[in-house]
Amino acid sequence: MLRKHPITHDFRLVPAAAAVWATAVAGLFLSWQAAAITGLAAGAIGLAAWRRAWWNRTCAIALLVSGPLAAAWVGGHVLKAETHPLRLAANEGRSTTLTVELTTRPKGIRAAGFGGTQAGVENVVIRATADGAQLVLLTPADGWRDLLPGQQVTVKGSLAPPRGGDLASALLRVRGPPQDVRPPPFWQTWADQHRDGLRQASAVLDDEEAGLLPALVVGDTERMVPRIVEEFRTAGLAHLLAVSGANLAIICGAVYLLTRRLGPRPAAAAAFVALVGFVVLAGPEPSVLRAAVMGAVALLALVVGRQRSAVPSLATAVLVLVLHDPALGGEPGFALSVVATAALVLVAPKWARALKKRGVPNGVAEAIVVPMAASLATAPVVAGLSGQVSLVSVVANLVAGPVVAPATVLGVVAAAVAPLSPQVAEVVTHVAGPAVSWLVLVGRQASVVPGAAVGWPDGWSGAIALTAVTVAVVLLLRFKKTRTLVVAVLVGGFVVLVPLRVVAPVWPPDGWKVVSCDVGQGDALVLATDDPETAVLVDTGPDPGAVDRCLKTLGINKIPLVVLTHLHADHVGGLDAVLTGRVVGAVAVGPLKEPAWAWREVSRRTRAHAVRVVEPKAGERFALPGLELEVMGPRRPPVAEDENTTVNDYSLVLKAHTRAGRVLLTGDVELAGQAALLGERDLNAEVLKVPHHGSRYSLPAFLKAVRPRVALVSVGTGNRYGHPSAHVIDVLRAGGALVLRTDKDGDLAVLPGNRIVRRRRDGLGQVVQRALPDRRRHARPRMGAVADELHGDAVAARRTQARFRLLHLRNTRRRHPRRHVPGDDHARAAPDEGRVAGRGIRPRRGARLRRRTADRAGHLARLPLQRAEGGSPVAATDRGVARDRGAGRAARGRRPAALSPHGLARDGRDRPVRRPAQSQSGSGTRVRPRAGRR
Repeated sequence: MLRKHPITHDFRLVPAAAAVWATAVAGLFLSWQAAAITGLAAGAIGLAAWRRAWWNRTCAIALLVSGPLAAAWVGGHVLKAETHPLRLAANEGRSTTLTVELTTRPKGIRAAGFGGTQAGVENVVIRATADGAQLVLLTPADGWRDLLPGQQVTVKGSLAPPRGGDLASALLRVRGPPQDVRPPPFWQTWADQHRDGLRQASAVLDDEEAGLLPALVVGDTERMVPRIVEEFRTAGLAHLLAVSGANLAIICGAVYLLTRRLGPRPAAAAAFVALVGFVVLAGPEPSVLRAAVMGAVALLALVVGRQRSAVPSLATAVLVLVLHDPALGGEPGFALSVVATAALVLVAPKWARALKKRGVPNGVAEAIVVPMAASLATAPVVAGLSGQVSLVSVVANLVAGPVVAPATVLGVVAAAVAPLSPQVAEVVTHVAGPAVSWLVLVGRQASVVPGAAVGWPDGWSGAIALTAVTVAVVLLLRFKKTRTLVVAVLVGGFVVLVPLRVVAPVWPPDGWKVVSCDVGQGDALVLATDDPETAVLVDTGPDPGAVDRCLKTLGINKIPLVVLTHLHADHVGGLDAVLTGRVVGAVAVGPLKEPAWAWREVSRRTRAHAVRVVEPKAGERFALPGLELEVMGPRRPPVAEDENTTVNDYSLVLKAHTRAGRVLLTGDVELAGQAALLGERDLNAEVLKVPHHGSRYSLPAFLKAVRPRVALVSVGTGNRYGHPSAHVIDVLRAGGALVLRTDKDGDLAVLPGNRIVRRRRDGLGQVVQRALPDRRRHARPRMGAVADELHGDAVAARRTQARFRLLHLRNTRRRHPRRHVPGDDHARAAPDEGRVAGRGIRPRRGARLRRRTADRAGHLARLPLQRAEGGSPVAATDRGVARDRGAGRAARGRRPAALSPHGLARDGRDRPVRRPAQSQSGSGTRVRPRAGRR
């Protein structure tokens, strides 16, 4: 039944709460002086409002009192943190030994796997106190992840300044296990037993559901699958993975409804007991305490039915929490809770009444407006944190909302009975399984919607910008004159942008045969067959979500063969996502089963999905409709050494014969592996998957032997390994190849008829189509990008046309029309003579030596090549290169300087590739002398 008169809210404490919060933010992110100024300014405004009767008397007095109080309290805490002796020691980077008391549970930092390093939690972050100061501990996971709040330990490590935004005086990097560990309080032990019981009971579910249920109930994300985390973030469901006021409202509401027949007071007492028990179960962290207060506010405002007290209760909660712990003012979770609760109290009832007036049933109206109000209100904060705006969050929350409460209640029941009867807890977990599976399904389907999330500036600027846009749109919609204009703009933008993002980017393109998936710093390449929805997958990338998303967009449901070129984390990390929900015939692996952890993981995953593992040998062939695979390597017996280089060189090397041409799949083979392949028969291929993400450990002779027309580089954006190497890119381009990179071009598709289609993830996600390059046009020698830039600097300095020349060291001096002999009194004589003489050239009086200032082009012209690499013999010197008849110690006797392939790889400088003009006489390659000035 609709109320005849709308509920009026009491906003008298809102200015005081806002002033305290603003003072805390200013102190945490600026300085204690900023906190003092902000608080005193708020007090001055309250004094003026009281004396001039601008506002209600209670409102003005509350602001007058809270402003100076916050200035003194928050400013004092910030000043104490900034002047503590540990902060002074942290600024100097000292090492220390401290006895600390833990205040939070360890939170794991998940590292991405690459090479022989397994993805997972290697370090944990713990907050602690010592000597009256707050610390942040960065510790190894081993020995620290099982500690509980309230325990005292002795730690050794080095101090560093904190990042800011909280009251921590220092960051302590711990190097070893904890020492002198004292037992935790009994209530922490009790809570830990129940949390462990919930994790063990959840193990009866699948891996994804088993990790999601503890996160949904008590915020335990330790066993969360990374793929689920990414999907929930894109779908706007990430708030379900943390303890919030909604969890407490559900638990307390369920207890209140079950005990309300006993009377209001017994029911309220039971709900309060459930509230305290849940706080202990989830842990006494700041986010949990904040959620407890917000849950109590929601319980009082919505369950008890005193909607008028909701706003004063919320303002009081902000005042008490921020004054108790000023660090809460800078926590994103605190801002999310306050904003979401305010939206549910102020906005949701109005929207619900509007829908009821239009004939929408009561329950349906509330189910619609609650997720919509919360999503729109928290969108600026989420955008500032994640750098994206989810466009499907409202619909996803609306669809997922009905099962959140049952799953949460059943999870709490399983945690409560687990220590007493694990079997009963497993039965309860089975009952909660369908609800958790529904959440996984909703998050997965919402995340794959085209344009589900759009990029947005992160940080404070992005949050403020989206807030301004939201407020402007809401204000314009309130007026009839501008409402039509806003609706027209929104509809027009929808009509224009949606086709650009969804219709125009036809992906996958019709007739694709090869697709290099953008999976970050890793490899995943799909080879199509003539059968629909069927393809061969070569490597699975490091992230399960990325390869799964790529296969879904391509419509691949059947994979007769998954090839793992080698067992490094960036090639096998997504195997579980590939095997889940698809028909897989077999998994092919190489002869070297290293690293051991990766082989155990692959064996476990394949056995769980009943997929057999095969080990193809060199020379074997796999024939599929429209696709043939030939195994070309490795041909050497494996050597069991857990070294990245050894594992890379034993990668499976395949040549795929497709309807778009030959494709050479090289895995991560490096110098030794590439040198071994040079002895094979025809290596030529139209498409080359560049070895090892374009690493500098590549032989130019190998790249020239392949002679690709298209080179695909699978590499992650901003990777810390320096991939791809500019030298490798220059060699490929000099050979006439079109080089495409997944970090810049996104997903790459090769089609018959000399066509390339790329699906870029930036901008509007447009699809760009290019024809393959004409070898006759692109095969001429070209300099690399880095060499070209440095060469341009040399040209600008000399004001003349310059090229890279081979310096003949015998003829280094130059005669001039006017004889000039630099004497001892000449200012530049000694530096010139010393610099040139130091390079092995004997100066002769009467001839001026040519001075080449900096000579950057000369240094870049060093290109040591070997006979086996297809180049002419070249000896490297500091001033250039000596070829065949050149002078210099290394080139005497027509013997080039010897340099191993590994030595060539270690020289990481950019080297331009230039093919000198060849003489027609003789069998050797000689350089034509250039007439004119040299």
